[in-house]
Amino acid sequence: MKHGISALGLALPSRYLDVRDLATLRGVEPDKYTKGLGCHEIALCGPDEDAASLGAKAARRALERWGGDLGRIGLLAVGTETGADMSRPMSAFVADHLKLRGRMRSYEAKHACYGGTVALRQALEWRASGAHRGRAALVVATDVGLYAPADPGEATQGAGAVAFVLDDDALVASIDLESHAFASPAFDFWRPVGERFPRVEGPLSLDCYREAVEKTFGGWAGESSVQDALATLEAVAFHVPFPKMVKKAVLHLGATQGWDEGDTATFFETKVAPTMRWNRHMGNSYTAALWWSVACALVGRKPGDALGAFSYGSGFGSELSILRAGEAAAEALWQKDVEADLSARVRMDAAEYDAWRGSV
Repeated sequence: MKHGISALGLALPSRYLDVRDLATLRGVEPDKYTKGLGCHEIALCGPDEDAASLGAKAARRALERWGGDLGRIGLLAVGTETGADMSRPMSAFVADHLKLRGRMRSYEAKHACYGGTVALRQALEWRASGAHRGRAALVVATDVGLYAPADPGEATQGAGAVAFVLDDDALVASIDLESHAFASPAFDFWRPVGERFPRVEGPLSLDCYREAVEKTFGGWAGESSVQDALATLEAVAFHVPFPKMVKKAVLHLGATQGWDEGDTATFFETKVAPTMRWNRHMGNSYTAALWWSVACALVGRKPGDALGAFSYGSGFGSELSILRAGEAAAEALWQKDVEADLSARVRMDAAEYDAWRGSV
């Protein structure tokens, strides 16, 4: 049996802020955000939106494209770091929205931004084990990422969700069961119990991310060169805390592998940067960020095209997965989700955002 993905859905909240307006509000040069971080827009939630409703919105879209009987959902796994409760899983909140219940396994996976990948890979392994008994899995990654007002990370904020149905191999023909993980305990980004906003050690977080890229890609390549291994992939999607962080990690990988600077730049511009096109409209959506990049990379792919998906979560854990596009990638119906949500969004100006921050 091939272990792939049948359908996916994406969701953005109803509001956004241009980072140039944030720069005006905070009294900094816009280039600090647009060029220094590579950020453009921050997705923000309206009064009736949160991580659970965003996750359910993405899930409805995925389930509609799947078209199967909801009674066949045997597993619901939600990756998030926007916890709604210290005990009740986010999957229960999402299931409430979907009116989904029955003989299924339902739980939340938490490991910072890596949680969505954990949920997806556990669902994949559940399918591969045969425990599914002909049933499908619904996997959701959803988050709302906010920093304290005027925090250095404020320009990287974001929100969004992605949902996958694992049943047949229509969209993603296969996900390799063998993946390449690397973990090392670190306090690079964390949010203590009872605190509203995260704490960040920026330089350490970048160092951890770069180490994770080096170790996971090196482990995947094995005895081959990383450059030769990457040549077999049509695109490589990364977790996107902010676009410039991804670029710095790619430059680090090239330097450690002894690549020519021109080859590194070509790899980034042709196989990595295009996957972040949608991320620039949303900011860091934590567990969903990588999988939005994967969804973008899948658009229009030919059956069998191979893609890399590098996941990172502070603390820290990381994993590199290899996917191959299926027949449904060419049509890319999930683009309609992005188009619909972007066209319906309301832009907040600096004064509106400042007032809104006083209420959340």
